[in-house]
Amino acid sequence: MNKTEFQRRRQRLMKAMGRGSVAIVPAAEIQIRNRDADYPFRQDSDFYYLTGFAEPEAVAVLIPGRKQGAYVLFSRARDPLMETWHGRRAGQKGALEHYGADQAYAIDELDELMPELLDGCDTLYYTLGGRPDYDHQVIHWLTTMREKARAGVKPPATITALDPLLHEQRLFKSKAEVQAMRRAAQVSAQAHTRAMLSCRPGQYEYQVEAELLHEFRLHGCVPAYNSIVGGGENGCILHYVENNAVLKAGDLLLIDAGAEYQHYAGDITRTFPINGRFTPEQRALYDVVLKAQLAAIEQVRPGRRWNDPHDTAVRVLTQGLVKLGLLKGSVAGLIKDEAYRKFYMHRTGHWLGMDVHDVGDYKEKEQWRRLRPGMVLTVEPGLYIAPGSKGVAKRWWGIGIRIEDDVLVTARGCEVLTRGVVKDPDAIEALMARSR
Repeated sequence: MNKTEFQRRRQRLMKAMGRGSVAIVPAAEIQIRNRDADYPFRQDSDFYYLTGFAEPEAVAVLIPGRKQGAYVLFSRARDPLMETWHGRRAGQKGALEHYGADQAYAIDELDELMPELLDGCDTLYYTLGGRPDYDHQVIHWLTTMREKARAGVKPPATITALDPLLHEQRLFKSKAEVQAMRRAAQVSAQAHTRAMLSCRPGQYEYQVEAELLHEFRLHGCVPAYNSIVGGGENGCILHYVENNAVLKAGDLLLIDAGAEYQHYAGDITRTFPINGRFTPEQRALYDVVLKAQLAAIEQVRPGRRWNDPHDTAVRVLTQGLVKLGLLKGSVAGLIKDEAYRKFYMHRTGHWLGMDVHDVGDYKEKEQWRRLRPGMVLTVEPGLYIAPGSKGVAKRWWGIGIRIEDDVLVTARGCEVLTRGVVKDPDAIEALMARSR
């Protein structure tokens, strides 16, 4: 994305903030993995959304209407020695030329200059509690300013969380964001296809995970989250990430994995037979989940409520469980009593964007919000028959199925971004037969 995209985002946010305000947005910190080794750095989503700047030790300050420039970026200064060890830095010149800053200062000048930037502003937009280290700094700046009140220094009278404004903005994707998410979805789909083609009984789950990672990195992506690769009964563990068990013929393999491209996430789940053929019980449950997912996707269109896909999926899943004899009673009564939660215990989706569980409110004025073009969400119903489930015949035990796609709300309906990987059971068997 070019710097014009980030400039538009800042301008839109500052318009919502209004004059007489200032926003402080810190970058992510480097996270220690163990002793002298760091985790790969990943920028804070809010900070990157506004700046496109991928370095740590940085702070963005937005001051609508400021004559000297509304966007001030503090970042690391150029340092030949440190860059020899740890890589290139943009420095202050780079912040101005490549990242659209109106003014740029070294991060070491933050404490000295921040009170000057805050002076005279009525409202400080800063989300307390997210970064305790910066909370202390903000309090220090305000305390320093109050001590100089007799000299005419005026600290902000109000501190307001930035999240409601910024996260509502992030909820609606621009054309550039949609393009990035299509690419993340495409690479994610290719990775799942590769996993289906490579899967064999006797492999370890981590070997299939390696195929996913290979495809991600081959196309310039990283994992958007820790991949779930659960064979057999491990597929009944919703957030299973050990990925170290042997895959057995006759079991299903549930993979929940997505690529991140330019800080935007893909999120796909597919479930398929390890030996390439569904058993009758697996196929029966799979058909129920797929029917529920397709019906839920039909509910993704402008004007529908956020909860409509979930309610639809619950109804179809409950109907299917009754038909298969896994639940007994009227569908309406079972839904009212939430009897389905024995086999389906999670929601049917979440917002998707820079974070895999992306920001944005799900309700407005205590009602599920209406879907609007530009929103992206997942649709992911499932059924999980844990081993030892009481009142359930043993032939169903250990079957875990989830089917998940990424769906963009469009002006006339929706677009399934992750349609590039098969989910029809006959198509899955046909695809896997090609590599046998």
